[in-house]
Amino acid sequence: MQAAIYTRTGPAREVLNVTEVATPAAGPGEVRIRLSWSGVNPSDVKTRAGVRNSTLPFPRIIPHSDGAGVIDQVGEGVDAGRIGQRVWTWNAAWGRADGTAAQYITLPAAQAVALPDGIPGEVGACLGIPALTAWQAVYVDGGVAGKRVLVAGGAGAVGNYAVQMAKRAGAALVIATVSSAEKAALARDAGADVVLNYRTEDLVAAVLAATDGAGVDRIIEVDFGANVGQDIAMLKPEGELVVYGSNSPEIGVPFVPSILKNIRMRFFIVYNLSPADRAAALAGLTGLLEENALMHNIAARLPLARIAEAHELVESGKAVGNVVLSIE
Repeated sequence: MQAAIYTRTGPAREVLNVTEVATPAAGPGEVRIRLSWSGVNPSDVKTRAGVRNSTLPFPRIIPHSDGAGVIDQVGEGVDAGRIGQRVWTWNAAWGRADGTAAQYITLPAAQAVALPDGIPGEVGACLGIPALTAWQAVYVDGGVAGKRVLVAGGAGAVGNYAVQMAKRAGAALVIATVSSAEKAALARDAGADVVLNYRTEDLVAAVLAATDGAGVDRIIEVDFGANVGQDIAMLKPEGELVVYGSNSPEIGVPFVPSILKNIRMRFFIVYNLSPADRAAALAGLTGLLEENALMHNIAARLPLARIAEAHELVESGKAVGNVVLSIE
C-alpha cells in the first residue's frame, strides 16, 4: 500500500516520504480500514518536527491520528457485520507506529467509530482530535449551561467546534477571540455572541464590558503560556480555566490573582481521556452528527502526495480550520 512515512524528525519536506509499505492485516479484536481521508493536526506536525522530543519512539512512523474510511476486514472476535461500515478513527497514531496517512490501517475495533449517513468522509477526519477536544472542553466538570464562556481561537479547528457546542449546551454567553476579520466571520457563523480581535482590542476590558464587569465563568484555552495572565483577569471568582494546549512547555502562573479569585484550572489531553469521558464524548458527538447539527470548517483538502505541504500549512498557522488529505 501507499503510505507517508518518516524515520527521523525534521522539516516536512526533508523527512516525509510517500512510499510503498506492507499492507496490514486485522488481528484479534481489530478492524482494517480502507482509508479515504487523513486529518493533519498540530500535534502531528510537532511530533514530526521533533518539537518536544527529537528521538522517535519507533524506527518508522506513518503519521496522523485522525482519519476516515470503510472497514474492509475484521479480526477474530469482531462482528463481521462491520465490514463495509463507514467509520472515523481516534488515537490512530497515539502510542503506535502506524497512523492514518496511508491507504490502510488496522486498529482496535473500538477506535473505529461509525460515521453517520450523510456526513462526508473528510468531516470524519476532523473528529478524533478537534471535535472530541471541543466536546471535552465544553462538557467537563458539569458543562457550561447557564455560564458565560470565552473560547480562545474561535475560528480554529478546535475553537470553532467549541463555540458551536457551547451554544448548544446552553451557555448564557459565548465570547470568541480571533485575529482577523475573516476569522471573526467564522466565529460569528458558529454562533459566538461576541467576537473580539485579540490583535487590536484590549481583551480584558472588552470581556469585562461584555459581562457587566463580572468576568466569564469558563475560558477554553488553546495557548495557556501566552494567555494565562489575561485569562485570570477575565475570569470571575470561582471561574474555570480549561486548558487543552500551550505553545510553551514551562509556564509561570500568577499565583496571587489566581488564589484571590479561587480560580480552578483543568488541564486535559484528548489522547488520554478516561474511559467514561471518552464514552460520553463519543456518544455526544455521534448524536450531533446524526442530527447534522455541526458546521465543519475545512480549510484545505490536499492529496496524500502533498503531505509536506499540508504539514507546512498547519505549521504556519495560516490554515483557518482543518487540513485533510485525500487518500487514493
